[in-house]
Amino acid sequence: MQVAIMDARLNGGALPRRILAWLRAHRRAIIFAGILVLAVLGFAMLRSALHEVRLRDVRDALQLVGREQLASAVLLTGASYLALTIYDFIALRVIGRPLLWRTAALASFTGYAISNSLGLSLLTGGSARYRVYAAAGLEAGDVARVTLLASATFWLGLFSVGGAALLFAPPALASLPWVGNVALLHYLGGAILLGIAALIVARATVLRGRETSIASLPLPPASALVAQLGVSAVDLVAAAGALYLLIPGGPQLGFGGFFVIYAVAIVIAIVTHVPGGIGVFEAVMLAAIPAGRSEGFVGLLLYRLIYYLLPLSLAAAGIAVGEAYRVRHHLAPGFNLAGRVTRSLAPEAMALLVFAGGLLLLVSGALPAVHSRIHGLRAILPLPFVESSHFLASLSGTALLLVAPALAARLRSGFHAARLILIAGMVFSLLKGFDYEEASLLLFVVAILQYAQPAFYRRAGLLDAPFARTWFAAAAIAVALSMWAGFFAYKHIPYSNQLWWDFAWHGNAPRFLRSSAGAIVLLGAVAWWRLIWAPVRPKGGRRLPDEVRERAFAVTSRADSMLALTGDKQFLISVSGDAFIMYRVEGRTWTVMGDPVGSEAAWPELVWRLREECDRSHGRLCFYQASEELLPLLVELGLQVMKYGEEALVDTAHFTLEGSAMRKMRNSIRRAEAAGLQIEIVPAAQVPAIGPELKRVSDIWLADKNGSEKRFSLGRFDPDYVRHFDMAVLRDETRIVAFANLWQPPSRTELSIDLMRHLPDAPYGTMDYLIVRLIQWAGEQGYAAFNLGMAPLSGLNGKRLAPFWSRMGNALFGRAEALYGFAGLRSYKAKFQPVWVPRYIATPSGLASARALIDCVRLIGGGD
Repeated sequence: MQVAIMDARLNGGALPRRILAWLRAHRRAIIFAGILVLAVLGFAMLRSALHEVRLRDVRDALQLVGREQLASAVLLTGASYLALTIYDFIALRVIGRPLLWRTAALASFTGYAISNSLGLSLLTGGSARYRVYAAAGLEAGDVARVTLLASATFWLGLFSVGGAALLFAPPALASLPWVGNVALLHYLGGAILLGIAALIVARATVLRGRETSIASLPLPPASALVAQLGVSAVDLVAAAGALYLLIPGGPQLGFGGFFVIYAVAIVIAIVTHVPGGIGVFEAVMLAAIPAGRSEGFVGLLLYRLIYYLLPLSLAAAGIAVGEAYRVRHHLAPGFNLAGRVTRSLAPEAMALLVFAGGLLLLVSGALPAVHSRIHGLRAILPLPFVESSHFLASLSGTALLLVAPALAARLRSGFHAARLILIAGMVFSLLKGFDYEEASLLLFVVAILQYAQPAFYRRAGLLDAPFARTWFAAAAIAVALSMWAGFFAYKHIPYSNQLWWDFAWHGNAPRFLRSSAGAIVLLGAVAWWRLIWAPVRPKGGRRLPDEVRERAFAVTSRADSMLALTGDKQFLISVSGDAFIMYRVEGRTWTVMGDPVGSEAAWPELVWRLREECDRSHGRLCFYQASEELLPLLVELGLQVMKYGEEALVDTAHFTLEGSAMRKMRNSIRRAEAAGLQIEIVPAAQVPAIGPELKRVSDIWLADKNGSEKRFSLGRFDPDYVRHFDMAVLRDETRIVAFANLWQPPSRTELSIDLMRHLPDAPYGTMDYLIVRLIQWAGEQGYAAFNLGMAPLSGLNGKRLAPFWSRMGNALFGRAEALYGFAGLRSYKAKFQPVWVPRYIATPSGLASARALIDCVRLIGGGD
């Protein structure tokens, strides 16, 4: 009975842990699914709100919106975005990293223009902010603090203006089902304003002069809090005012009551994390504002265009034109801040413009054509021509959505494809319904793209563009939005199978069905094709010619150059044929193993050629375990150099077992010899004869370690690999108990070992005995040093002002012993009294560095 109870308790504790582990492992998918569900619910609510509204009603309501209203809404939008730029300007001063207003304005405007439309502000707008501020010299931590302070400023303004609106809420709000007693709103508004006032007073009196922070985020001084409150109030009042002018029902509530509804809709949209709050924001506003559904929908639609899409288009077009000017006038990207920013943001900006062109074609294809224009085309074109143009226009829009990632990758093939599809889309727009407005917008995108042509220099094919899930998800959402628009426009037409085969001059609904089906098929076909296609085609062969290898090995000073024989690498060979670089592609990261092998005179040519080939293939270049001799070239390449650890080199001429420091080592060797161990150096020609016994030792060693063979930076037990090397073998009376293959470069600068494996029941001191005897043997053979290999994360500085990578590595070295045994590995190698030589990793700077390191870890861990 007690056993059963104990088992139940254990299972009861294990089940929640398993659930939590499963949730952690699938958290991204769960979050994405949750956002998707909320987005669907938002559109369902919006569809319910627009149930009685028809496209004809929307067109009639659109005619009622005056030019003065539109112009005022545009001016208020400009005022809102101007106030947004001051968010960052204040935040930079609060964290002690002040910059010029124009720098803060550039970061803020591009960040908010992107995040307001696409949502997920930390991933979209935060990325744009980071690129601007990184170009201005700020670190990632500073950018994160600025972003969080700007977000806090927004919420401060929302609560302050919302509190004031609640305090003076009009009685008309009582008609809303979720309001109830308006007096309670007055009390709530007063409480919010008192709380904000108390915070400012406390900061000015009790907390005056103190460096107060909340979760490492500094609390601004009272003057900055007041400035933040005023700026955010201007921003929110202007943003809400733009919508207030466009929705006819707003004046019935007064601006105060309208702002309460606007604030609630904004909060709900942010909490749901639906990109841009699209669907959710509109559903809340339509449910609360006492206006006609068609008039309210028109106002919200115009607000989307003016407040969201117009700034996004201006930001993308400005960045694209700036990059095109830089490239055409041969300005270096580091010439000024603007050059560096356009260089980093231009690919996404140009891709965004083309994506917008595709969305425009899709939505246009989903909506009915203007009757008068169709009637005009009827006199000059046959019906099959118009039907085909409508279908091909929608397919062109879908193709533009799919080509956008190739533009983001700066592929020349992507540029040619996008230009051709845009021109085709212009022609189809005119032929399907004489949509000259749509054709003009596409012409504008073509003009910017053509002006930016020199920026697309990479030679890789169109299918070599990265299969970015975010881009493909955006394409799927765009197709879904166009279909939603079509179903809204034709909801008064009952569905029947006959619609698919109805070809008529005014058959708008059948055209929509056929074009939507074509878009879905094209999207699905490309997704399936990309899933089974291997887009990475790195330059360089997998075979290293024997004459090149021999010439390079003859002059190399590093023993790990023998990794060229593992068979898992690709090679780039110097023009002179006396040097090579070995590397491997994992994901988009081209990881180079060590230094170039061979004549140092050929190193600059090799690294620059590889850098250019990697860039043309849209890859990330990473150098792993680079030496100090390579550092000047890595700096010239523009890579970020980080210390990875230290390599242990034993001076064979001065190595001795004498002295108190080697007392334990002498004891280990005596015990190994007493157990009958003897060392033998087996020449490479004789290694195949003992291969089966060596494999047995290797297999038992791997099984005991509960692991698998590592790759890339180490060899593996493969007969084709080990046959190249002499083998150091330890035997007892009857069997081989340990072995290690020897890396012996002809220059005899150092000798090292690669595979070092032993049986679990080997005598005490076996590996100490093997290494000591090999060090002594290396000295006898004329090798200057014995290389004990790397101690990862060893020697990294953990001081407060050290780089982030160094501090993180230092913390892992001291506190993650159970994870890898960093400190234990260094301690073991330190017993042989080596000289520690630093080794480095070099990656692109910024966000690409983390991706490169992840790919590098995956590659070394055994990725194929």
